[in-house]
Amino acid sequence: MRIEHYIEELLYRYNCVVLPEFGAFLAQRTSARIDAASNTIHPPAKSISFNQQLAKNDGLLVSHIAKAKKLSYEDILNEVLETSKLWHTKLAKGEQITLKGIGDLNLNRDGNIEFIPEENINYLASSFGLSAFAAAPIIREELKEEITAIEDRTPITFTPEKRETASLRPLLKYAAVTLLLLATGLAGYQSYQQNIKLEQVALENAQEQVSKHIQEATFFDTIPLELPSLTLNIDKIVKPTGPQHHIIAGAFRIKENADKKVEQLKTQGYNAQYIGANAYGLHQVVYASFSDSREALQYLRTIKRTVTPDAWMLSIK
Repeated sequence: MRIEHYIEELLYRYNCVVLPEFGAFLAQRTSARIDAASNTIHPPAKSISFNQQLAKNDGLLVSHIAKAKKLSYEDILNEVLETSKLWHTKLAKGEQITLKGIGDLNLNRDGNIEFIPEENINYLASSFGLSAFAAAPIIREELKEEITAIEDRTPITFTPEKRETASLRPLLKYAAVTLLLLATGLAGYQSYQQNIKLEQVALENAQEQVSKHIQEATFFDTIPLELPSLTLNIDKIVKPTGPQHHIIAGAFRIKENADKKVEQLKTQGYNAQYIGANAYGLHQVVYASFSDSREALQYLRTIKRTVTPDAWMLSIK
């Protein structure tokens, strides 16, 4: 099974895709950048990394493959776990695992998995169709030097202005124009002041008329309508007090899968329930919940021994 094909599909929509018992592929958004060495502008993208510590099954990848292949969840989970074991075996032998469209996996000297991402794939859906392109730089210093050289070669000459002796007639014309402008401005200012006074008087009259109408207005011509009394029965939600210890049966990306898991566990006799989504948006299902930590730990040991070793306890204060 080419499991990398399904991981690649999920990386376009989610930022974390976990391969159970192997590790998680993480996608982080990066802004547009400029490569100064090659003068290349790169669009916004998702950078892919790998974390082998996040190996617990969250149900996302297995549910996606099961829906695509129309098989049961348990059958696909077994195939995925076999793939994880096979990859660990190849890495232990020193072989390189190449995931087409994602990157390469190797084992370093310390026994840790190294991941080299594929550079030519952009998993950011909003950047679909955008590709990197090279742009020619603008060399401003060379243009400045060319302009300076042109100015040095072009002589600039100044021709002295010839002024004629001022006569009395032009001065009289300027004085007449100045007096005319002063007279026009004074008349306009007086007219402006008079218009302001008239507007103030009109505004005061209008305010008096409005106040008079407000005082004479009647808001109710009849007795106000009396509404019938309404009684509401509100059930008080009682929140549990003190710490709560939940034995987690699974965390699902899709709410419908969590509901199915609850019904399945209830039919098996467990006091299962759905306790909501965690900070990562995964819907959590529990085998049972306890207020006493000792009882919760004893129950967890029983579940790990008789049902599945993947069960774990979530404590909330």
